[in-house]
Amino acid sequence: MGFWKSLFSSADAPTASRTMSIAGDAAQASGERGSEIFFSTDRDIDLYELEELCDAVGWSRRPLRKVRKAIQHSFLVVSMWEQKGTRRRLIGFSRATSDHAFNATIWDVVVHPDFQSQGLGKALMKHVIKKLRSEDISNITLFADPHVVDFYRRLGFMSDPEGIKGMFWYPD
Repeated sequence: MGFWKSLFSSADAPTASRTMSIAGDAAQASGERGSEIFFSTDRDIDLYELEELCDAVGWSRRPLRKVRKAIQHSFLVVSMWEQKGTRRRLIGFSRATSDHAFNATIWDVVVHPDFQSQGLGKALMKHVIKKLRSEDISNITLFADPHVVDFYRRLGFMSDPEGIKGMFWYPD
């Protein structure tokens, strides 16, 4: 639980701005000289650029009209960008839905393969969680594919200690 404790005991308050630069090791390791990594909560994302990012990690394509709708109706949208001179590139993305009071679920966490294993996924998740906690959301959930469960465990997420509560209904 060290991750959670460090996340909420730090002196820095969550940023209210639409963008935030990543400081520290993650930004240093993230790219070549002259590049900066930053977060944005701006929802005006080029859906084709987001689709390219999702393609890069092997996700199935989804109809862009539905992706647009999902972004519009999300409680929080966070994108992560690499800025090199005047060139800006989408390298990470996540969003969360919420009841605006108690619960939020994180969806669509993705970091471009060129930027994985550099601490940027952790930085993205830390930013999302901080934003949710700043809105007094106390119960944060997510769904994880088996190959990323350990990543989320290292961030303090755990399987439901009372057993499986989640259930799903899919159309035939």
